[in-house]
Amino acid sequence: MSAYDAAALSFELYRALPLGVAESIRTVTLGAVYTTRPPRLLDLGAGTGRIGWLFVHESDDYVGVDSSFGMLREFARRMDACSGHAPRLVQADGERLPFCDGTFDIVMMIQVVGAARNWRRLIAEARRVLRPAGALVVGHAVTPVDGIDARMKRRLASLLDEMAVPSYHMDTLGVVQPWLESLARTSTRIVAAKWTAERTPRQFLDRQPTGAQFSSLLGPVKDEALRKLAALATEAFGSLDAKFSEQHSFELQVFKFQ
Repeated sequence: MSAYDAAALSFELYRALPLGVAESIRTVTLGAVYTTRPPRLLDLGAGTGRIGWLFVHESDDYVGVDSSFGMLREFARRMDACSGHAPRLVQADGERLPFCDGTFDIVMMIQVVGAARNWRRLIAEARRVLRPAGALVVGHAVTPVDGIDARMKRRLASLLDEMAVPSYHMDTLGVVQPWLESLARTSTRIVAAKWTAERTPRQFLDRQPTGAQFSSLLGPVKDEALRKLAALATEAFGSLDAKFSEQHSFELQVFKFQ
């Protein structure tokens, strides 16, 4: 069982996207290529279907891939509950995809690149299964650098460092995006959606144990880190329930190589 399998049941409890965001992402993604037929789409890192459910619901030519069986199981349950549509889902390693060269018009990677360890191999596979005139769509949520989540995340990283716990958090997006831009013939950034979010320190503390990487730490380590973080947050913000209004968005970058 992987860390993502263990986190699958509660993964979206604190990570739901506002109404309309998935719709906007689908519109931009399907508009990334021009074909005489519905484009064939690969969702690499489909997870629990937070984005992919709408493609399935609308009967798009969609295939979802994830290495976590637990995540895909939740995806299938979601579709059975909301529409009865059966998604085409494949459990596979993104670095060794079970598809022929040039199978898809679009390869979508949402909230995947930033946490990928072997990102060069992952992207190489994505490009291999992409048709020559296809589009690679990389997407991620954008939150304020001085927002509550960002500040809590930095404090948690410092605490874990003081506890001599090796860092588990990776954010390679800042490296991957310029690298892809240097390879692509065209690169277009699109803000697919914007919304106002209300955040509290307690929400971060409640959500953190459901994260796949954090949940893989030893129980005593997690408990101590969250206890110390709660104390620091109470001191810094006055209350764990202090509310902060922030502007969030979802950005897509469309890469075409030929």
